[in-house]
Order: sequence, then C-alpha cells, then structure tokens
Amino acid sequence: MATTYDFVAIGGGSAGFNAARIAADLGKRVAVIDGAPKLGGLCILRGCMPSKTLIYAAEVLHLAKTAASFGLKVTGAKAEMKAVHARKKRIIADFAKDRVKQLESGKFDLFKSYAHFVDPHTVELTDGRRIRGKHFLIGSGSKVSVPPLPGLAQAKFWTSDDVLDLNFQPRSVIVLGGGIVATELAQFLNRIGTRVCIIQRGEQILKGHSKEAAEVVVSAFRDEGIEVHTGTKVLRISTGSTGTTVTFSDGKRTHRRRADHLFNALGREPDTSRLGLESAGVKTNDRGRIEINRWQQTSAPHIYAAGDCCGPHEIVHVAIQQGELAGRHAAKVKGLRPVDDSMLLGVVFTDPQLATIGYQEKDLTDRGITYLSASYPFNDHGKSMLMNANYGFVKVLAAAKTGRILGAEIVGKDAGELIHSFTTPLSMGATIHDMLKAPWYHPTLSEIVTYPLEEIADDLKAHGHKVTHSLRH
Repeated sequence: MATTYDFVAIGGGSAGFNAARIAADLGKRVAVIDGAPKLGGLCILRGCMPSKTLIYAAEVLHLAKTAASFGLKVTGAKAEMKAVHARKKRIIADFAKDRVKQLESGKFDLFKSYAHFVDPHTVELTDGRRIRGKHFLIGSGSKVSVPPLPGLAQAKFWTSDDVLDLNFQPRSVIVLGGGIVATELAQFLNRIGTRVCIIQRGEQILKGHSKEAAEVVVSAFRDEGIEVHTGTKVLRISTGSTGTTVTFSDGKRTHRRRADHLFNALGREPDTSRLGLESAGVKTNDRGRIEINRWQQTSAPHIYAAGDCCGPHEIVHVAIQQGELAGRHAAKVKGLRPVDDSMLLGVVFTDPQLATIGYQEKDLTDRGITYLSASYPFNDHGKSMLMNANYGFVKVLAAAKTGRILGAEIVGKDAGELIHSFTTPLSMGATIHDMLKAPWYHPTLSEIVTYPLEEIADDLKAHGHKVTHSLRH
C-alpha cells in the first residue's frame, strides 16, 4: 500500500525544501524525496556558496598582487590551493549541515531516494516503495549541458563541479561559454595564476545583460590577461596527451588554442529525464523545461514546478519564491500573487560585478514604455577612484512623466551590494524624488547612485514634470 501525503516535494534544494516548509507550516502532511548522495541542493553544494567562497579568496589574492598600485609592498602572494580547497570544504559543510538538519527536523517525512511518476498521483522510489500525493512540487534542478559541438562529447572536459573542487592550480584552461558560470570561474582561475582563454559563441559574453555592461567586464578581463573571443564557431575539439585543442572561427579567420584542461561552461539543462513526466501528464517545452502557469502549476494542475527545472530564471531567491508560492497555492491560501518579474534581481560575481533590478532598456522598448535614462561612471566618483575601482557605471531607468523607478543596472565594484539601494524603492513604487530625499553618506560607493537620480530629476523638471513623492500606501 502506498502512503498518501497532502504535498510531496521532489528535490530537497532551494525550491523543494521551501515549498515543503511552507506546506508543513500550513498543517499539511508533507514528504520530501531526494536521492542525491549529499543533501543540500545545487546552491549549497555545487553552486552559489562554493563559487563565491573561491571567488572572494581570489579577489583577496588579486588585491595583494596589485598592492603596488596603492603604494604597498606585498611579496610572494600566491594561492595555496590545498588550503583554499580545505577552507571551502569547511564552509560548505557547515551550510550543508544546517540544511540536512532542517530536512531531518521531523516537520515532514524525508525519503533519501529518487522518484519517478507511475501515474499522475503516484511516484515509485528507487527502493521500490510507492508514495501517493494529492499535490506534488517538482524541484529537481538542472544538470550540465553537453551541446553537439564537434568532439566535445569525446573530450575530457571539466564541469563547474570539477572547477569548484580543485585542490591544485591548473597551468592553463580553455573555457567554452560566456555565461555567468563561465565568466565567474574563468576570472577565479586567472586570478589564482592559471592561463585562461574564453571562447564564446555569441557576439557578447553575459548575453542576458546589456552589451554596454558586458563590454566593461570584457575590458577588465583583458586587462587582467584573460583571452576573450566572442562571435565564434567551434570547428573541432580534440584531446591528446598534451591537453585539449580547440579549433574555432571568428568569421574572419580560423584560430587554434591549446590548454591543459577544457572547461565546459556552455550552460545547464533541466534534470527531469528520470522523472517519468509523461506518466504524470506533465509537459515540457522544446528546451526541456517544465511548462508552468503563473501559479507554478504544470499541465497537470495538481503538480507544481519551481527552480531550474522550469525557469525562466536560474536564480536561488526566485526558486525560493516559486516554491513558497506553490506550497501556498496547493493549500488554497487566499490573496496570493504570482512571482513578479518586474522586480527581477540578478547579480554576476565577476570583478567588476554586474547587477540589475527591474526592467532594463530592452524590456521597456519591447513593451513600448517611454522612460528616462541616466548613467554615471565609476572612474569619476571619489570613493571608487581612491579604491582603484574605475571600471563601470550606474544606470537608472525611470518613468518619463512621473519619475517612478523602473529599473537599474550597475556594473562596477560591489555592484551586487549597491543594487540593493533600489530593491525597497522599486517594491514601494518610489520615484526619483523619493530616493533623493534620503541621506547619502560621503564618501561611500553607494552615493554614486545619486548622480543619475539627480540627472533624471533635472530632466523631469525641464519638461515640467514636478513630482514630490508617490510611495504606495
């Protein structure tokens, strides 16, 4: 006989755990199914936390190596990779321990197994047991994609898992891809002393961001010695006794690069192949993502999906929001609102960092929304100049008549922290004038955002649009 639950979360990562937590708090009988050898989910074990631990260590090393620009003398600075690796393992172990403690808290039943649907309301575990659910949440995450490039499948390549688990300094690495994982870890490798070459198919790296911002990151990369190729077509990948060779074209000429190691950072794809979605009546799109509506429901309304397996954004806090929404919707909580894409927040942890919130210029143009835009460079701002943090800019977008904040883009030092200057104003429907009423301490990095705010305020005044405030109540 199969045990029946009100809510079953498949996957104990950020989406599944938080959906289960909400459902249990609402008094539902809940099960979590996760067959991973180590519990904790992608973010804790093989994503956000280990990568940012290593990236920050590399930033400290970079500052030490460039100390002369501050008039300081630091000799012999280098990465002791066994020690860096050991520190990362200690930190991640603590994070994972907390998540395992939460999963084993007794608020819900935990099954350390994999599951596949045998019918819309029943899953079978790898140990043969069956579980029935009134509602399900699929939070199975994603896996590394291996696109059909000539020779890639046969090559000995690293994935992000391998790079995050390094306990030695590679001499040279070719990075395939120019997305967030590719750029963040390419710079990490370069800063610990590895020779790095990035080969990107698209015309720019970080294609989800503005070309202007991406060019700032490329400029910084090249200044640090990273070789960057964009607009390429890989012709051949071959692995031999001396490493891996990639032959590619940039449309003008053919290039050949060899390195000791190849890092496949060409993206991730939904990890759903073993779930038996057909038996549950759950549809996927042509990219393999589970199709969902605004309440996170799949084509089978009692089955929800959240996180990387459905997208559209592979961001942890969005996965959490999606999971929590699914848990509440399944429990028929009143007054719910879908996840708000107009508040989308994203950060790329390169140096300079790249951060965005709300609508960007392309979004506004596509929607036919008139707006005002202003930007200000880091290389003309006091605090950033004294920090030698001269790459980048702050850009603010506001409604053309009211001055209401629509979005912001920051590429520069600590952009991931600075972008939070806009989170509360944007969520409250604040205007340019509302933000300028606030005190901004001098000299700080944060006060750089006041310059584009003031420029837009002047534009509004010049066009006769005087707004004092418009905070929502």
